[in-house]
Formats: sequence, C-alpha cells, structure tokens
Amino acid sequence: MINLLELDRDALAASCEQLGEKRFRATQLFRWIHQRGASDFAQMTDLAKSLRDKLTGHAMIGAMPLISEQASSDGTIKWLFDVGAGNAIETVFIPEADRGTLCVSSQAGCAVGCRFCSTGHQGFSRNLTTGEIIAQLWFAEHHLRRRLNLPDGQRAISNVVMMGMGEPLQNYGALVPALRMMLDDHGYGLSRRRVTVSTSGVVPMIDRLREDCAVALAVSLHAPTDALRDELVPLNRKYPLAELLASCRQYLAKAPRDFITFEYCMLDGVNDGDAQARELLALVARSGVSCKFNLIPFNPFPESGLKRSNDARVTSFLHVLQDGGLVATVRKTRGDDIDAACGQLAGEVQDRTNASVRMTRAPVRVIRMETNA
Repeated sequence: MINLLELDRDALAASCEQLGEKRFRATQLFRWIHQRGASDFAQMTDLAKSLRDKLTGHAMIGAMPLISEQASSDGTIKWLFDVGAGNAIETVFIPEADRGTLCVSSQAGCAVGCRFCSTGHQGFSRNLTTGEIIAQLWFAEHHLRRRLNLPDGQRAISNVVMMGMGEPLQNYGALVPALRMMLDDHGYGLSRRRVTVSTSGVVPMIDRLREDCAVALAVSLHAPTDALRDELVPLNRKYPLAELLASCRQYLAKAPRDFITFEYCMLDGVNDGDAQARELLALVARSGVSCKFNLIPFNPFPESGLKRSNDARVTSFLHVLQDGGLVATVRKTRGDDIDAACGQLAGEVQDRTNASVRMTRAPVRVIRMETNA
C-alpha cells in the first residue's frame, strides 16, 4: 500500500493515472493532504466516491507514530517520532513574533560525526524517506493549527530549516522531493527564501542542489583553517575549505538569497579567539562569497569534552567580524530546558556505523589565542 506522503504532485499524478483517473485529480488530492491535513479519504468530499474507494484499497496517508511532546518555557516544542526498528527522530517548532520555524530531521542519527553535535555522537542508523521528512511538517502544521485555533488559510509554520538530526545532503534522493512539496503552492506554499538546507559541506550535493532545487543554504563552518576544521567537522578532510567555499560562491548564482549563512559554534578555547576571527575575515575575503555569520553558543553535553565560550568572548569575536565588514549575529538559544537547542537533538538511534565508538578518540586540542576581552 502506497503512503501518499511519499509522493510529490508529479508522482501523485502518475499514481492517479495508474488507477485510471485524470491527472488533475492529483492536485485535488494533494491539496486535501497537505493544505487541509486530511488523513482519511472519506473526508475528501469533492472527490468521486469511486475514486475514494480505489484509494482506500490502494493507498494511505501514513503519519509517523508520536512518542512524546515536550514544551519549553520559551514556547519551543519538541516532538519525538518513532521511525521503526528501535529508532526515533526529533522535530522542533520555534515560535517567534514574526515567524514560526520548524526544524526538520533528515536521518535517524548522523554519520558526519561533528565533535560538538550530540546527534553525531549517537551514531547513524538510516536515511529517512521523503514521506518521513514531509510527515514532520504535515504533522506540525496541522497539529499547531488546531492547537492554536488558527483561522482557515493561516499557516502555523512560515519557515522550515533542515537542521534537525542528520546531514540532509547525504540523503539527497529523499530530500529534494520533500523540498518540492514544501514549495508547492498546492501544498505548503513556502518561499524558497524561507526553506533552508543546512550542510556540513557535501560539495557535490551542494552543486546538485543549486541546479535541482535552490533554496536558502546554511553551511556549518566552525573553523577558519583546514587543520582545525578537520578535527571539528571530519567531512572537511574530503571537501576542504577552498573547495567548499568555491561551491558556495557558485551556489549564489541561483540561490534565493544573495548570501550564504555560515554557522559557527563557539567553543571555549578551541575556535573563539580574536585571531581566529581575523582568519575568518581573510578566508571570506579570499573566497569572494557573500555571507552572513551566525555565531551559535555551544550547547554542552558530557561526551563532547567541550565547553561553551563565555559571553564576553562571544561578544569580542562578534565585534571583530562586524568591524571587519561582515554581517554577523549571535543566535538566541531556544529550547535549552528540553534539549531542543542547536546540536542537542539525539532521538534514539541504533548505531550501525560504530560512530559513537569512533568518536571516543582523543578530544579536540585546545588552542589558546589572545582574547582582548
């Protein structure tokens, strides 16, 4: 039986044709599922009963089982979903005055193994399907509409960030159809500017995304040199900074925004010195990439062996970047009390890569730089 959450509108049209139906029926069906949140074909009253009967025997709208919901004191909500075989993934809703942002997972676990990320320390089990990616948005949007008693036509979620569990570009085949469903005006109708894919730097897939579905791009940078980034983001050994930044520069030709967002997790004594901020300025100048820096206070967890930079250090680092002409901000930490902040998502993952074992190697060396703070 087909789960219709797996199908973008073109695939849904092909499925309708296989049932002997006109392709336009797919648009009606797509709207019922994604715009109206229907999970029962009997609800779809403008579809012929004969079609509804065919669908009942042929297809389903299969949401993921919800394990738990946690609400933070700041309004952030974290949901834990069961994806089978002992695995669970997390999805986070972040409400703000002018937007509602959903942080969506793309994998059960993560194989990249960034040293400051609790998901990576837990290891990797499998990629999510397109349906499992879109089901997070489908559930959150329609659950929140009911919960918040929103009027018809008002969206609960205005922004989606692929910054949950996993490296989205290592699940490219499932990611792109899900992105297209998010952007489809007959579905969620999100702007390309308001859908962001965050990557640790899978260069060939950045290049493919530019051609296939260019949404906003965020890159987990975290270091100004290859030597340090090799330790913090192991993928750098395969795709070093020069190659990554060249790909970012090319991406801008088709990007919906005129800048790339560089994420930079502030780690005490590791990457937070003023000298390293100046190295970042030089790196960006050489690269020619129009960018914005988002400085992220590290969310500590015991296995990392790392500490959060203090506020004075973060402020000093920020000012070096700003004085050097870069746009830079410090991300406001949200959902700390429910472990929903950046780098804290861990779910429950059966590690099939032994990543959690491999990451018990010697901790990242501490590099002491002058601080001027």
